Amino acid sequence: MTASATRLRHIAVVGASLAGAVVADTLRRNGYDGRITLLGAEPHAAYSRPALSKGVLAGTEEPGDIALQPLGGDIDQRLNTRVLAADLQARRLVLDDGDDLAFDGLAITTGARARRLADLGAAEPGARETTFRDLDDALWLARELRGHCRVVIVGAGILGMELASACVDHGAEVTIVDRQPPLLAQLGEYLADLVAAAARRAGVRFVCHPSIRLRGVTSPIVELGDGRQFEGDVILSAVGCTPNVEWLAGTGLPARGGVQVDARGRVLENIVAAGDVAAFPADGGHRRTPLWNSALEQARTAAAALLYGDGAPPLNPAGYFWTEQFGLTIKVCGKLPAAGNPHILDGSPGTSELLLQWRDERSATTAAAVNTRVPIGKLRALSRAS
Repeated sequence: MTASATRLRHIAVVGASLAGAVVADTLRRNGYDGRITLLGAEPHAAYSRPALSKGVLAGTEEPGDIALQPLGGDIDQRLNTRVLAADLQARRLVLDDGDDLAFDGLAITTGARARRLADLGAAEPGARETTFRDLDDALWLARELRGHCRVVIVGAGILGMELASACVDHGAEVTIVDRQPPLLAQLGEYLADLVAAAARRAGVRFVCHPSIRLRGVTSPIVELGDGRQFEGDVILSAVGCTPNVEWLAGTGLPARGGVQVDARGRVLENIVAAGDVAAFPADGGHRRTPLWNSALEQARTAAAALLYGDGAPPLNPAGYFWTEQFGLTIKVCGKLPAAGNPHILDGSPGTSELLLQWRDERSATTAAAVNTRVPIGKLRALSRAS
């Protein structure tokens, strides 16, 4: 550890989901023997968030099945505790229970919350809006889907499509409304068309319109600019996520659109950020990457930066992403969205078992396995092959 790191006798980790838990665990694995306090707003210890829209909704996994490995007893974990404000000069956190907490080092891992149509000006005042982000949301929706029902989902991105897949599996009639075709912005045309075709075969109805608005205080309705209306027993907004940075107001930290960090996850020498709240350097500026694997990599990088400073390796993102929906398991390494048509390395057009590679003029850019067992190392190599 660096000389400055040896003076960090108490590191506060604000946010107790994957990134926060991994920061705390990595600090211990790297020999840090000072005090660690992990603060989490949720009442639950860290769990696998991707499993919410998959196993939990499908009914194949219970809350205990998706819990992450418990942290050691030498880490002070305070759940159901929200940080209201931070004083970086005094190095103190203000908690919602009236307490305050002194720290030497700080890891910001507060993640993100579901963005709402109301946040985008696309909901009338008072409209009842339901989102999907945490374990309690998943348990509620699983109960709602036990009976045959109509579901309307606003948002045809990754989450919206995974939710649609789970709802269809429960026998629901599903309509997805968005301003653009499903998954196009996230995956690129080839993979997006592959999934959308599977969704249509499963009975999902897609509606695309540039003007979408949520109405209704007691019984919400999705209304389009052309006057069409969509009612459902369940209406879900799945329109992205917003980083939880409000508690940092007044600190002077660059947090618009996420806490901006350097390539090692540092904001200041004694402050790092990781996970869905963190914006790492990218082409054209800083960018958040709200993916499970990204949170894992960033948390390990940020913890090392607290301990080793410039001696810690910068983040070298693997660019790994995966999803399961409508009978398709898709794993991707490399750039997304993938532009143009891929080379088919294994399988054939029209089948659901494919190994794909996208290339530019010089080398490969992206590799994807669809319903095909391929080691991640091989997939990563295919995405970088010259």
